[in-house]
Amino acid sequence: MKFKTVRSIVRFIMNIIADVEVVGMDKLPQGNVILAANHLGRLDTAVLLCAIDREDIIMAVAEKYKDHPFFGAIGRAVDAVWLNRFEADFSALREILARMKKGGLMVIAPEGTRSKTEALQQGKMGVAFLASKSGYPILPVALTGTEDRGVVANIKRFRRSKIKAVAGDLFMVEIPKGRGREEAMRNATDEIMCQIAANLPESYRGVYKDFPRVQELLGKSG
Repeated sequence: MKFKTVRSIVRFIMNIIADVEVVGMDKLPQGNVILAANHLGRLDTAVLLCAIDREDIIMAVAEKYKDHPFFGAIGRAVDAVWLNRFEADFSALREILARMKKGGLMVIAPEGTRSKTEALQQGKMGVAFLASKSGYPILPVALTGTEDRGVVANIKRFRRSKIKAVAGDLFMVEIPKGRGREEAMRNATDEIMCQIAANLPESYRGVYKDFPRVQELLGKSG
């Protein structure tokens, strides 16, 4: 199924089950960029497809969804890189970098998996690595209202879920080569997660709630 067709179907379904508010997505530039979003529930990808009009999407999707009637269709429509989440999938990483070299919009969740606490988990260093290797800038996007528990409860009650996607400010990540690279990668990962956290309500900030950098970013926007 063609990407435009799948996106139209996704938007039709989302309009029935959810009220999606998108804020600041005009900050998404044309050209090469990484969209880094928190991962609350299964609808996160669908929300982003509602918010993004671009078709040059590069996306990594967990292999377990490959045969799923809905999420598998989305993955095939965007020609997703199918990712094994339970081991270091270097083959998938090489494929992602090869596609990023050709250009496009990389959509990824730095946490790597859905949050069981319904708040931010510690970010993994994959996004910082991809940003440093590719030179792509990062657009942080904060999602709320996509928690599986809440979405399912609302569907059962024939209520639309209130979902919001808020884009932060574009920024660059630079990782020096050689000594101290791993620490720099961790610091860059914390920066990515803090940028997302600063655009989330306090209850969603999770392990980043008390990070001084989050408070600094909140002060700048306040």
